Amino acid sequence: MTSCYLQKGPVRRDFLVELAEKQDSMGWLAGRLNYYRRIFPAYFGLGNSQLTFWHEYPEINSNYLRHKLGEYYMPFLQKANYLGPYDREGIPLLDYRGSLGRQYNPIAIAQFGLGNFNAFCRSGNTELRNKFLAVADWLVGALEPNEKGLHVWNHHFDWEYRTKLRAPWQSALAQSQGISVLVRAHIETGSKVYLATARVAFETLKEQTCDGGMIHVDENGDIWLEEYVVSPPTHILNGFIWATWGIYDYWLATADEAARQLFVATMRTLKNNLAKYDMGFWSLYELSGTKLKMIASPFYHRLHITQLRILHELTGDELFGHYAAKWDSYHDSSFNRNAALVYKSVFKLLYY
Repeated sequence: MTSCYLQKGPVRRDFLVELAEKQDSMGWLAGRLNYYRRIFPAYFGLGNSQLTFWHEYPEINSNYLRHKLGEYYMPFLQKANYLGPYDREGIPLLDYRGSLGRQYNPIAIAQFGLGNFNAFCRSGNTELRNKFLAVADWLVGALEPNEKGLHVWNHHFDWEYRTKLRAPWQSALAQSQGISVLVRAHIETGSKVYLATARVAFETLKEQTCDGGMIHVDENGDIWLEEYVVSPPTHILNGFIWATWGIYDYWLATADEAARQLFVATMRTLKNNLAKYDMGFWSLYELSGTKLKMIASPFYHRLHITQLRILHELTGDELFGHYAAKWDSYHDSSFNRNAALVYKSVFKLLYY
Protein backbone atom coordinates (compact mmCIF):
# COMPACT_ATOMS: atom_id res chain seq x y z
CA MET A 1 0.00 0.00 0.00
CA THR A 2 1.33 3.43 -0.93
CA SER A 3 1.52 6.09 1.75
CA CYS A 4 -0.86 8.97 1.29
CA TYR A 5 2.05 11.27 2.15
CA LEU A 6 3.95 9.89 -0.83
CA GLN A 7 0.93 10.31 -3.10
CA LYS A 8 0.74 13.99 -2.16
CA GLY A 9 4.47 14.53 -2.57
CA PRO A 10 7.10 15.51 -0.02
CA VAL A 11 6.05 17.63 2.91
CA ARG A 12 7.64 21.07 2.71
CA ARG A 13 10.15 21.83 5.46
CA ASP A 14 8.67 25.28 6.06
CA PHE A 15 5.32 23.64 6.75
CA LEU A 16 6.92 21.35 9.35
CA VAL A 17 8.62 24.31 11.00
CA GLU A 18 5.34 26.23 11.03
CA LEU A 19 3.53 23.23 12.52
CA ALA A 20 6.17 22.82 15.23
CA GLU A 21 5.95 26.53 16.06
CA LYS A 22 2.16 26.29 16.35
CA GLN A 23 2.46 23.28 18.66
CA ASP A 24 5.03 25.12 20.78
CA SER A 25 2.74 28.15 20.89
CA MET A 26 -0.24 26.04 21.95
CA GLY A 27 1.84 24.33 24.61
CA TRP A 28 3.08 27.70 25.88
CA LEU A 29 -0.48 29.06 25.94
CA ALA A 30 -1.76 26.02 27.85
CA GLY A 31 1.09 26.43 30.33
CA ARG A 32 0.31 30.13 30.77
CA LEU A 33 -3.38 29.39 31.38
CA ASN A 34 -2.51 26.80 34.02
CA TYR A 35 -0.10 29.27 35.60
CA TYR A 36 -2.71 32.04 35.82
CA ARG A 37 -5.36 29.61 37.11
CA ARG A 38 -3.01 28.87 39.98
CA ILE A 39 -1.48 32.28 40.63
CA PHE A 40 -4.61 34.44 40.64
CA PRO A 41 -6.29 32.50 43.49
CA ALA A 42 -2.97 32.62 45.38
CA TYR A 43 -2.78 36.43 45.10
CA PHE A 44 -6.44 37.36 45.25
CA GLY A 45 -8.30 34.38 46.71
CA LEU A 46 -9.38 33.76 50.27
CA GLY A 47 -7.44 31.62 52.73
CA ASN A 48 -3.75 30.76 52.90
CA SER A 49 -1.48 30.27 49.91
CA GLN A 50 2.29 29.98 49.54
CA LEU A 51 2.43 33.78 49.52
CA THR A 52 1.04 33.86 53.06
CA PHE A 53 4.28 32.29 54.20
CA TRP A 54 6.89 34.08 52.10
CA HIS A 55 5.98 37.74 52.45
CA GLU A 56 7.07 38.49 56.00
CA TYR A 57 8.41 42.03 56.41
CA PRO A 58 12.24 41.79 56.17
CA GLU A 59 14.09 42.92 59.28
CA ILE A 60 17.31 42.31 61.17
CA ASN A 61 17.17 40.11 64.27
CA SER A 62 18.78 42.30 66.90
CA ASN A 63 19.47 39.21 69.04
CA TYR A 64 21.82 37.37 66.67
CA LEU A 65 25.47 36.95 67.65
CA ARG A 66 28.07 38.05 65.15
CA HIS A 67 30.74 35.37 65.68
CA LYS A 68 28.82 32.68 67.53
CA LEU A 69 25.87 30.48 66.62
CA GLY A 70 22.71 31.66 68.29
CA GLU A 71 19.48 33.09 66.97
CA TYR A 72 19.25 33.33 63.17
CA TYR A 73 20.05 36.63 61.47
CA MET A 74 16.43 37.47 60.60
CA PRO A 75 13.61 36.85 63.11
CA PHE A 76 11.20 34.79 60.92
CA LEU A 77 8.70 35.03 63.79
CA GLN A 78 5.73 35.48 61.48
CA LYS A 79 6.85 32.35 59.67
CA ALA A 80 7.08 30.54 63.00
CA ASN A 81 3.38 31.42 63.47
CA TYR A 82 2.38 30.10 60.04
CA LEU A 83 -1.33 29.25 60.06
CA GLY A 84 -0.95 26.10 57.99
CA PRO A 85 -1.60 23.69 56.46
CA TYR A 86 0.68 21.16 58.18
CA ASP A 87 1.28 17.44 57.89
CA ARG A 88 0.73 15.01 60.77
CA GLU A 89 4.23 15.65 62.13
CA GLY A 90 3.72 19.40 62.28
CA ILE A 91 5.78 20.13 59.18
CA PRO A 92 4.41 23.08 57.17
CA LEU A 93 2.97 22.54 53.71
CA LEU A 94 2.62 25.38 51.23
CA ASP A 95 -0.60 25.55 49.23
CA TYR A 96 0.34 26.55 45.69
CA ARG A 97 -3.28 26.21 44.54
CA GLY A 98 -4.25 24.81 41.16
CA SER A 99 -2.67 21.57 39.97
CA LEU A 100 0.28 21.89 42.37
CA GLY A 101 -1.78 21.99 45.56
CA ARG A 102 -0.02 21.38 48.87
CA GLN A 103 3.71 20.72 48.75
CA TYR A 104 6.73 20.33 51.01
CA ASN A 105 9.12 23.20 50.27
CA PRO A 106 12.51 22.63 51.96
CA ILE A 107 13.27 26.36 52.04
CA ALA A 108 9.99 27.20 53.77
CA ILE A 109 10.40 24.29 56.18
CA ALA A 110 13.90 25.45 57.15
CA GLN A 111 12.73 29.05 57.65
CA PHE A 112 9.81 27.84 59.76
CA GLY A 113 12.31 25.90 61.88
CA LEU A 114 14.65 28.88 62.25
CA GLY A 115 11.75 31.11 63.25
CA ASN A 116 10.71 28.66 65.95
CA PHE A 117 14.30 28.39 67.14
CA ASN A 118 14.47 32.17 67.51
CA ALA A 119 11.14 32.20 69.36
CA PHE A 120 12.30 29.39 71.65
CA CYS A 121 15.55 31.21 72.47
CA ARG A 122 13.53 34.24 73.54
CA SER A 123 10.84 32.44 75.54
CA GLY A 124 12.21 29.08 76.63
CA ASN A 125 8.89 27.56 75.50
CA THR A 126 9.44 23.82 75.00
CA GLU A 127 6.63 23.59 72.44
CA LEU A 128 8.58 25.95 70.19
CA ARG A 129 11.73 23.88 70.75
CA ASN A 130 9.82 20.76 69.72
CA LYS A 131 8.63 22.45 66.52
CA PHE A 132 12.20 23.41 65.71
CA LEU A 133 13.50 19.89 66.34
CA ALA A 134 10.65 18.38 64.29
CA VAL A 135 12.00 20.39 61.36
CA ALA A 136 15.56 19.23 62.06
CA ASP A 137 14.35 15.61 62.11
CA TRP A 138 12.48 16.14 58.83
CA LEU A 139 15.65 17.51 57.25
CA VAL A 140 17.63 14.47 58.39
CA GLY A 141 15.08 12.14 56.80
CA ALA A 142 14.51 14.15 53.62
CA LEU A 143 18.15 14.50 52.52
CA GLU A 144 18.53 12.28 49.45
CA PRO A 145 21.10 11.60 46.71
CA ASN A 146 20.73 13.32 43.37
CA GLU A 147 21.69 11.81 40.03
CA LYS A 148 25.37 12.60 40.70
CA GLY A 149 25.31 10.95 44.13
CA LEU A 150 25.44 14.21 46.09
CA HIS A 151 22.88 14.68 48.86
CA VAL A 152 20.26 17.40 48.53
CA TRP A 153 16.89 18.56 49.79
CA ASN A 154 14.78 18.25 46.67
CA HIS A 155 11.62 20.04 45.65
CA HIS A 156 9.28 17.34 44.36
CA PHE A 157 7.07 19.54 42.20
CA ASP A 158 7.54 21.42 38.94
CA TRP A 159 7.99 25.16 39.22
CA GLU A 160 7.30 27.97 36.74
CA TYR A 161 10.54 29.78 36.20
CA ARG A 162 11.56 31.10 32.77
CA THR A 163 13.31 27.77 32.34
CA LYS A 164 10.75 25.45 33.91
CA LEU A 165 12.16 23.54 36.86
CA ARG A 166 11.22 19.88 36.59
CA ALA A 167 10.87 17.79 39.73
CA PRO A 168 13.00 16.89 41.51
CA TRP A 169 15.01 20.11 41.60
CA GLN A 170 17.56 21.38 44.09
CA SER A 171 18.50 24.81 45.41
CA ALA A 172 21.53 26.27 47.15
CA LEU A 173 19.08 28.26 49.27
CA ALA A 174 17.39 25.10 50.56
CA GLN A 175 20.78 23.44 51.09
CA SER A 176 22.15 26.36 53.05
CA GLN A 177 19.17 27.07 55.27
CA GLY A 178 18.79 23.37 56.01
CA ILE A 179 22.38 23.44 57.28
CA SER A 180 21.59 26.51 59.41
CA VAL A 181 18.82 24.52 61.11
CA LEU A 182 20.89 21.39 61.65
CA VAL A 183 23.96 23.04 63.21
CA ARG A 184 21.69 24.81 65.69
CA ALA A 185 19.89 21.54 66.45
CA HIS A 186 23.28 19.96 67.11
CA ILE A 187 24.26 22.71 69.55
CA GLU A 188 20.86 22.60 71.25
CA THR A 189 20.73 18.81 71.71
CA GLY A 190 24.30 17.57 71.34
CA SER A 191 23.09 14.97 68.83
CA LYS A 192 25.80 14.00 66.36
CA VAL A 193 23.16 12.98 63.80
CA TYR A 194 22.33 16.61 63.08
CA LEU A 195 25.96 17.61 62.59
CA ALA A 196 26.69 14.54 60.46
CA THR A 197 23.74 15.39 58.19
CA ALA A 198 24.88 19.00 57.93
CA ARG A 199 28.34 17.79 56.94
CA VAL A 200 26.95 15.65 54.12
CA ALA A 201 24.76 18.54 52.93
CA PHE A 202 27.69 20.95 52.99
CA GLU A 203 29.71 18.73 50.63
CA THR A 204 27.11 19.45 47.92
CA LEU A 205 27.60 23.21 48.37
CA LYS A 206 31.27 22.77 47.47
CA GLU A 207 30.61 21.21 44.06
CA GLN A 208 29.77 22.84 40.74
CA THR A 209 26.30 22.51 39.22
CA CYS A 210 27.65 20.48 36.31
CA ASP A 211 28.77 17.88 38.85
CA GLY A 212 25.47 17.86 40.73
CA GLY A 213 26.41 20.61 43.18
CA MET A 214 25.21 24.14 43.85
CA ILE A 215 27.96 26.50 42.72
CA HIS A 216 28.69 28.10 39.38
CA VAL A 217 32.11 29.53 38.55
CA ASP A 218 31.84 32.34 36.00
CA GLU A 219 34.35 33.48 33.37
CA ASN A 220 35.96 35.80 35.93
CA GLY A 221 36.46 33.03 38.47
CA ASP A 222 33.71 34.34 40.75
CA ILE A 223 31.86 31.66 42.72
CA TRP A 224 28.06 31.83 42.75
CA LEU A 225 25.55 29.87 44.83
CA GLU A 226 22.50 29.27 42.66
CA GLU A 227 19.00 29.37 44.11
CA TYR A 228 17.66 27.92 40.84
CA VAL A 229 20.04 25.62 38.97
CA VAL A 230 19.38 26.60 35.34
CA SER A 231 21.52 27.21 32.28
CA PRO A 232 22.58 29.91 31.76
CA PRO A 233 22.65 30.75 35.48
CA THR A 234 20.61 33.73 36.71
CA HIS A 235 22.34 34.60 40.02
CA ILE A 236 19.28 35.48 42.12
CA LEU A 237 20.56 38.01 44.66
CA ASN A 238 18.47 37.25 47.76
CA GLY A 239 18.98 33.51 47.38
CA PHE A 240 22.71 33.95 46.93
CA ILE A 241 23.07 36.08 50.07
CA TRP A 242 20.91 33.77 52.19
CA ALA A 243 22.94 30.79 50.96
CA THR A 244 26.18 32.41 52.14
CA TRP A 245 24.80 32.54 55.68
CA GLY A 246 24.48 28.75 55.80
CA ILE A 247 28.16 28.46 54.87
CA TYR A 248 29.01 30.99 57.58
CA ASP A 249 26.95 29.01 60.12
CA TYR A 250 28.68 25.76 59.15
CA TRP A 251 32.05 27.43 59.61
CA LEU A 252 31.04 28.72 63.06
CA ALA A 253 29.83 25.24 64.06
CA THR A 254 32.78 23.25 62.75
CA ALA A 255 35.74 25.61 62.14
CA ASP A 256 35.97 23.87 58.75
CA GLU A 257 38.59 25.70 56.68
CA ALA A 258 36.85 24.84 53.40
CA ALA A 259 33.72 26.57 54.70
CA ARG A 260 35.70 29.66 55.67
CA GLN A 261 37.34 29.83 52.25
CA LEU A 262 34.02 29.35 50.47
CA PHE A 263 32.38 32.12 52.51
CA VAL A 264 35.29 34.47 51.74
CA ALA A 265 35.03 33.59 48.04
CA THR A 266 31.30 34.30 47.95
CA MET A 267 31.82 37.65 49.65
CA ARG A 268 34.38 38.47 46.95
CA THR A 269 31.84 37.50 44.29
CA LEU A 270 29.22 39.78 45.82
CA LYS A 271 31.63 42.72 46.06
CA ASN A 272 32.73 42.24 42.44
CA ASN A 273 29.18 42.10 41.11
CA LEU A 274 26.93 44.11 43.41
CA ALA A 275 27.02 47.15 41.13
CA LYS A 276 25.40 45.04 38.38
CA TYR A 277 22.26 44.77 40.52
CA ASP A 278 21.94 48.57 40.80
CA MET A 279 19.50 50.05 38.24
CA GLY A 280 20.14 53.61 39.39
CA PHE A 281 16.67 53.81 40.92
CA TRP A 282 16.00 50.25 42.20
CA SER A 283 17.69 46.86 42.66
CA LEU A 284 17.55 43.86 40.35
CA TYR A 285 16.20 40.49 41.45
CA GLU A 286 18.68 38.55 39.31
CA LEU A 287 21.23 38.82 36.50
CA SER A 288 19.35 36.83 33.88
CA GLY A 289 20.67 38.43 30.72
CA THR A 290 17.18 39.17 29.36
CA LYS A 291 16.75 42.28 27.20
CA LEU A 292 14.46 43.74 29.85
CA LYS A 293 16.13 43.15 33.20
CA MET A 294 14.24 41.49 36.05
CA ILE A 295 13.74 44.19 38.63
CA ALA A 296 13.03 43.30 42.26
CA SER A 297 9.53 43.59 43.68
CA PRO A 298 9.13 46.01 46.63
CA PHE A 299 9.34 43.02 49.00
CA TYR A 300 12.59 41.71 47.52
CA HIS A 301 14.08 45.21 47.32
CA ARG A 302 13.49 45.61 51.08
CA LEU A 303 14.92 42.12 51.60
CA HIS A 304 18.10 43.06 49.71
CA ILE A 305 18.55 46.10 51.96
CA THR A 306 18.12 44.01 55.11
CA GLN A 307 20.47 41.28 53.89
CA LEU A 308 23.19 43.78 52.96
CA ARG A 309 22.94 45.46 56.36
CA ILE A 310 23.42 42.09 58.03
CA LEU A 311 26.42 41.31 55.80
CA HIS A 312 27.85 44.72 56.69
CA GLU A 313 27.61 43.77 60.36
CA LEU A 314 28.99 40.24 59.84
CA THR A 315 31.96 41.19 57.68
CA GLY A 316 32.59 44.86 58.48
CA ASP A 317 32.82 45.56 54.75
CA GLU A 318 31.69 49.11 54.04
CA LEU A 319 30.61 48.31 50.47
CA PHE A 320 27.63 46.33 51.76
CA GLY A 321 26.62 49.19 54.02
CA HIS A 322 26.98 51.63 51.13
CA TYR A 323 24.58 49.73 48.88
CA ALA A 324 22.14 49.10 51.72
CA ALA A 325 21.93 52.86 52.34
CA LYS A 326 21.77 53.67 48.63
CA TRP A 327 18.96 51.20 47.94
CA ASP A 328 17.13 52.38 51.04
CA SER A 329 17.15 55.89 49.57
CA TYR A 330 15.61 54.47 46.38
CA HIS A 331 12.83 52.93 48.45
CA ASP A 332 12.14 56.26 50.17
CA SER A 333 11.24 57.84 46.81
CA SER A 334 7.60 57.43 45.77
CA PHE A 335 8.64 58.12 42.16
CA ASN A 336 11.14 55.27 42.27
CA ARG A 337 8.63 52.91 43.87
CA ASN A 338 6.04 53.64 41.18
CA ALA A 339 8.61 53.36 38.39
CA ALA A 340 9.75 50.01 39.74
CA LEU A 341 6.15 48.77 39.90
CA VAL A 342 5.49 49.70 36.27
CA TYR A 343 8.80 48.18 35.15
CA LYS A 344 8.09 44.97 37.06
CA SER A 345 4.59 44.69 35.56
CA VAL A 346 5.91 45.00 32.01
CA PHE A 347 8.59 42.40 32.72
CA LYS A 348 6.00 39.97 34.06
CA LEU A 349 3.84 40.36 30.96
CA LEU A 350 6.77 39.75 28.63
CA TYR A 351 8.54 36.90 30.40
CA TYR A 352 6.01 35.13 32.69
